[in-house]
Amino acid sequence: MNERAGAPPRGELVQVEDLELHYHDHGADGKKGTVVFVHGSGPGASGHSNFKGNVDCLTEAGYRVIVPDLPGFGYSSKPIDRDYTSDFFSSCLVGLIGALGINSCILVGNSLGGAISIRTALDHPKLVEKLVLMAPGGIEEFETYMAMPAMAKMINNFVGGALDRDGLKGMLETLVYDPVYVTEELVDERWAILQDQPPEVLSKMVIPNMEQELSKIQCPVLGFWGIDDELLPASGGSKIVRACKPSRHIEVAQCGHWVMVEHQRMFNATCLDFLEND
Repeated sequence: MNERAGAPPRGELVQVEDLELHYHDHGADGKKGTVVFVHGSGPGASGHSNFKGNVDCLTEAGYRVIVPDLPGFGYSSKPIDRDYTSDFFSSCLVGLIGALGINSCILVGNSLGGAISIRTALDHPKLVEKLVLMAPGGIEEFETYMAMPAMAKMINNFVGGALDRDGLKGMLETLVYDPVYVTEELVDERWAILQDQPPEVLSKMVIPNMEQELSKIQCPVLGFWGIDDELLPASGGSKIVRACKPSRHIEVAQCGHWVMVEHQRMFNATCLDFLEND
């Protein structure tokens, strides 16, 4: 990928099967353990763009923090010859974690990243110590998600190739309650990545409904949901808190899909409390 103005910073690469996966590694001593942030979907998404405001709080508290780019996103490989399923994403994430010599971790996942974190906790219970989920996907049927106004707009514009930079900014603004959080820096970061992101990443994405499996999660769960989320229905939060034990769930007023961005200080403090006390 050629460097473009405003592109997110580069980190390191690791080979997982036939793919190169990009990641940032922060706070390498990890005295208190390892936290892996798993980002959401959408045009130009990357781990850095999703979580750059949440890393320092945890590294300063003594955690090692890994922020990967999922396949199809950021600076990771973007194959067009396979389906982007939750099993595929989870396998790549587990491969990256293993390649870094990590035996157990806390997963923090937003949207698509939340669905992948759920799948990973179900399939690899000894790997995942705790889960933090922010409006995770994978707990409703596809038709329910497509009925949400921001979801249909995002998929149709990206897959149809209709997004220019202004269109990307407008799409991102549907993900937040207050558009002030869609900064020019954020748009630049995602626009730079979008130039090399094939539409197959979304058109071939298949994330099955895991609602009936939620009760099998064995680790503590902390959930967040913005009540003004236009991408994924906020009613999904009750499914998590009812099925997962132990768990706690926080609904956030004046908040869209990105609670970790729109309510950064509260999110960081609550996550740190959950990591250290639950």
